[in-house]
Amino acid sequence: MSVRIRLARIGKKKAPVYRIVAIDKRVKRDGKFLENLGTFNPISGEMVQFHAERVQAWIDKGAVPSESVVKLQRRFKKGQTAALDRVEPVKKQTLSKAELKAQEEAAKPKVEEAPVVEKKEEPAKESAEDKA
Repeated sequence: MSVRIRLARIGKKKAPVYRIVAIDKRVKRDGKFLENLGTFNPISGEMVQFHAERVQAWIDKGAVPSESVVKLQRRFKKGQTAALDRVEPVKKQTLSKAELKAQEEAAKPKVEEAPVVEKKEEPAKESAEDKA
């Protein structure tokens, strides 16, 4: 029997909570597990419960952790048991057309205009016909 340490979903619809479990790899995701090793709430990013010594004991016995469990284990080792540092979404600003145009003008690179040099008209040369 090969044992995996993976996540089993519990919780309501659109509000998942995951159990970290030691389970036979042939059993379905939410099937009968061998041991509950912790609980993780992905919405708040909170590690509700994590039994690091039990996880390590299963790994020593030959259990293979899934990628997500490895990430959670690293995070727990770093001491980040509290909520994840999430980036707040940028709030959309409603600007008037004039304000938008002013921002666009400010963002454009300013190009210095070359001074305009006016050509001076040279006095017409008198031709031989005009002299006569």
